[in-house]
Amino acid sequence: MVHLNPSKNVLYRRPLGKVYLVGAGPGSMAYLTRQGQQLLTQAEVLVYDALVDSQLLQLVPANCRQFDVGKRGGRPSTPQAEINQLLVKQCQQGKQVVRLKSGDPFIFGRATSEIQALTDAGCAFEVVPGISSALAAPLLANIPLTDAVLSRCFAVLSAHQPEALDWEALARIDTLVILMGGRHLATIVEQLQRYGKSYQTPVAVIRACGRTQQQVWVGTLSSIVRQTAGVSLSPVVIVVGEVVGLRDYLQSPQQLNTEWTKHEIIGEDISRSGCQQMLQGQTILVTRSAEHSSTFRDLLEHEGATVIEMPALLITPPSSWDALDKAITHLSDFDWLILTSSNGVNYFFERLLTLGKDSRALSGVKIAVVGKKTAMSLKERGLNPDFIPPDFVADSLVEHFPEPLAEQNILFPRVETGGREVLVQELTAQGATMVEVAAYQSTCPGEIAPPAWAALQNRTVDIITFASSKTVKNFYQLLEKTSNEPLSLLKNVCIASIGPQTSKTCQQLLGRVDVEAQQYTLEGLTQAIVQWVNQK
Repeated sequence: MVHLNPSKNVLYRRPLGKVYLVGAGPGSMAYLTRQGQQLLTQAEVLVYDALVDSQLLQLVPANCRQFDVGKRGGRPSTPQAEINQLLVKQCQQGKQVVRLKSGDPFIFGRATSEIQALTDAGCAFEVVPGISSALAAPLLANIPLTDAVLSRCFAVLSAHQPEALDWEALARIDTLVILMGGRHLATIVEQLQRYGKSYQTPVAVIRACGRTQQQVWVGTLSSIVRQTAGVSLSPVVIVVGEVVGLRDYLQSPQQLNTEWTKHEIIGEDISRSGCQQMLQGQTILVTRSAEHSSTFRDLLEHEGATVIEMPALLITPPSSWDALDKAITHLSDFDWLILTSSNGVNYFFERLLTLGKDSRALSGVKIAVVGKKTAMSLKERGLNPDFIPPDFVADSLVEHFPEPLAEQNILFPRVETGGREVLVQELTAQGATMVEVAAYQSTCPGEIAPPAWAALQNRTVDIITFASSKTVKNFYQLLEKTSNEPLSLLKNVCIASIGPQTSKTCQQLLGRVDVEAQQYTLEGLTQAIVQWVNQK
């Protein structure tokens, strides 16, 4: 669009914005399309719904503005008119906007009104299809929607307003796929039986499809309400029809033996056997670095937890490379290189390459690392550490150092500010010559990530994890900045720490620690959380 600049009487061109209405698919990132993923990585503005997996939000650039406009029953939500105007405003500012919707944008979404608003304002837009839970949920529960004999057709419907539906017509359809029906399950059952569906008609209720927390109940129109009594059925897909009975035939023998067991007794739930997930139903807030994907998330989700990631550290280059560059040019002067974090490994070796060197420059220099994760980062560079202390903590490195420390020249690339001084003090006290150089900087993000803040406000977090003292400090700083009573948000929330030093900081700032890992690793912290949940 071309405009006239009245002050200079010249023409200038306003940058063109565009809105992409993207279907996120159901559940996890695995069901996002490749086009959707590409658009997220390029987004300048993200406007997303409540059911969108929080893991998808990690795909957007760090400077992307994020707006949570999700609508959930019984909770305050952003009016649709405001969402429409938000999209128009951001587009008119020349932004590349991703409007991320769960499932497919046009399956019971409000895409039509948003497109109308964009069209009226002359804004460019594009619709990117997504996989709807209406199609995915039955298949992920091993239920076909069509069958040559049992289901010649199926209908997809929303039961958000059951009184508006023609139940007499719906009852004659072979297979029904019902979205947004969890709160109205009893009404659905009543209406279908009223218009001729047999009370023995099979029913499947699929909650949280495509996620590690997926649950499935199988029953009949006469039993399914009792089977799901007292359970929050959101988000949910309900399948009604004889094809539900084909479920066992679509499962491999391994699935039948180890994953799902169907109980024929009316009123009894389906349960996992053989691969029980111990953190099922637990929502865990993981504090982490904004630059790194969380392997911790995978460990927790494997145990059935719902994980929300909250970046609590920003890792950036140091204010100056001078000290590190000088050390790298004199690597042959050192006996040992000590690396205590993956960040130290990555920044040290990237700088080594920048200066035209590689790992061969470390010939004759032994390497000590603290922690399994640090060791893995080093191995990714093609190197094995010469020494790893047995307790995975820096304090243990001094006690178990494999050589006399007297007269050892040690290079220690580390965080520029805020790191612990104990390691340097103790090594120096034992006669080592320590050369500390700033390899990276660790700072606090400007605000709490919207999904994490929403979960804290809505009191849906069961456990918060901390893997370093710095994440505790930054988490508390962000809480103080956002809330007048920061600790009130942690009432009835379990505080889980990776080790003694992190626990000490939790006690100082948060007033308590409920879980501490016995082995100071992410695996050890996961196991400690599982034990705590079992005892609880």
